[in-house]
Amino acid sequence: MRVLVTGAAGQLGRDLVDVLSGGVPAGGRTDARTVGVAKIDVVGTDHSQLDVTDRCAVESIMEAIRPDVVVHTAAWTAVDACEADPDRAFATNAMGTRHMATAARRHGAHLVYISTDYVFDGTSDRPYLEWDLPHPLSVYGRSKLGGEQELDSSATVIRTSWVCGAHGGNMVSTVLRLAAGDGPLRFVDDQRGSPTFTADLAATVAMLATERLPGVFHVTNQGVASWYEFAGAVLDAAGHDPSRVEPIATAELDPPRPAPRPANSVLDNAALRLGGLTLLPDWRDGLDRLVAVLAAPLEAP
Repeated sequence: MRVLVTGAAGQLGRDLVDVLSGGVPAGGRTDARTVGVAKIDVVGTDHSQLDVTDRCAVESIMEAIRPDVVVHTAAWTAVDACEADPDRAFATNAMGTRHMATAARRHGAHLVYISTDYVFDGTSDRPYLEWDLPHPLSVYGRSKLGGEQELDSSATVIRTSWVCGAHGGNMVSTVLRLAAGDGPLRFVDDQRGSPTFTADLAATVAMLATERLPGVFHVTNQGVASWYEFAGAVLDAAGHDPSRVEPIATAELDPPRPAPRPANSVLDNAALRLGGLTLLPDWRDGLDRLVAVLAAPLEAP
């Protein structure tokens, strides 16, 4: 089996290449089963190697690689920047996915698309099921939903949320950086979700991809937190005082964020659960492993 991973320089892409190759990504569980075996040939591309907005470039690389499976993680995920440049957001996240889907059909490859909790408006009083009707609030959410709409029923759609990993910027690395300074840290307590760690997420993405299981799957670490609670847990895991974190309301952010965020980003992993598939561990477990990786250079002599 040959697997093409787009966005392979990103947080999830890098860990996914590791898992498919039979390795354990930084912050991964050493006892977790990996799918990588000798018969899986993994090819990863970053933006410099493949611009998904270029239809001819997509077709060319698909012709050259001829993958059996494509895991499309490449996206423009700068939520506030997407709000200011909707054309770029839709060109990358929607049209780019159209190009990947068209080329995958032409070459008979199974396509796996990574989507987001931002396809929902966050007004539900319960976690969102895979079968709930999307209603995005932001340009980013609409562009990612546009990508979903480019796929046929044979494809795999994986929605996830609050993604953090050992590579690149994310909430955990931001809190650790802020913790090095003085004074309180302020985070909103009226947005709730499930923090998800790429080392755990990658293993499930790899399983769904290599098994070529179609349909929509919500894949997050288990458990729920507000951003305020999550920031406090990061400090606690790193040996800092979690009381430095102060709760504020989204309306109190100064300056306000350009893109609206869903208040409820919790995704029910129903398709995994009802399908008898393994759920990701609790987010606190993933956090402890990631903090151990990110804090290690700071503690080295």
